[in-house]
Amino acid sequence: MSTEPASDVGSGSSVERAFATALTPRRERTRERLLDAAFTVFAQHGIHGASIEAVCEAAGFTRGAFYSNFSSKEELFLALSERAMRRELVALESVTRNMEPDVVHCGAVNPDAIGRILSVLVPDAGDARQGALMRAELELLAMRDPAVGRPFLAQEETLRTELGAAIARILEDFGLRFTMDQRTAVDLLLSAYESSARAAAVASHTQEDGDAAPGAAVLSQLVNLLVTTAD
Repeated sequence: MSTEPASDVGSGSSVERAFATALTPRRERTRERLLDAAFTVFAQHGIHGASIEAVCEAAGFTRGAFYSNFSSKEELFLALSERAMRRELVALESVTRNMEPDVVHCGAVNPDAIGRILSVLVPDAGDARQGALMRAELELLAMRDPAVGRPFLAQEETLRTELGAAIARILEDFGLRFTMDQRTAVDLLLSAYESSARAAAVASHTQEDGDAAPGAAVLSQLVNLLVTTAD
C-alpha cells in the first residue's frame, strides 16, 4: 500500500493543483495504476456503483494518492476515455507502418489487412467487452450530467479530429482516400465499431484466439464503401 500523504486532498487553487500534479515518473506510475484499476472496477460495477475507495484498493493506494491525481471519479473517467483513444491512435499508426503493399488489391482494401488492424486495436475479447461497458457508462454519465457532458464533447471532438487526420495520412501512404469528407467517414467507422462492440458486450460475446475485433466483417464492407484509390 502506498504511503503517499492525503494532506493535499481538495486543497489549493486550480493553478496550485496543476503544479502539485506535475507528472514526475513516480506520479505517472501512480496515475497509470489508478487508471488500470479504475478500468476494471468501473467496467464491473459502473461509475455509480464503484467507490473511490474500491479503485484505490484495487490499485494499492490511499485516497490521498487518488486526489493527488484526480479531483473526482468523473475526471478519472474522462482520463480513461482519452487514454483508450490515444492508445488506439498509437496502435493504428504502429501496425500500418509495417504493412505490405497488398493492403490494396484490385482497387479495394484487402479484408485481411483490415482484420490485422482491428486485431491490434482490440487484441483481446475481454478488453473489447470491458471497453464497451466503459464507453456506455461514460456516455450515460455525459448525458445526465452537463458538467461531464461538456468536457466529454470537447474531448470527443479533439480525439476524432486527431483520429481522422491519422487515418487520412495512412490512406495517403497507400494511395487511398475517403469517398466523402473525412469527419463524416470517421464518424461512420466509429459508430459501426461501437455498435458492434455494444452488441458483443450484451451477448457476452467470446472470441476464439486470432479472431478480429467485434464487427470486423461489417467494418470491412464499410471501409470499402468509404475508401477508394486516389486519382
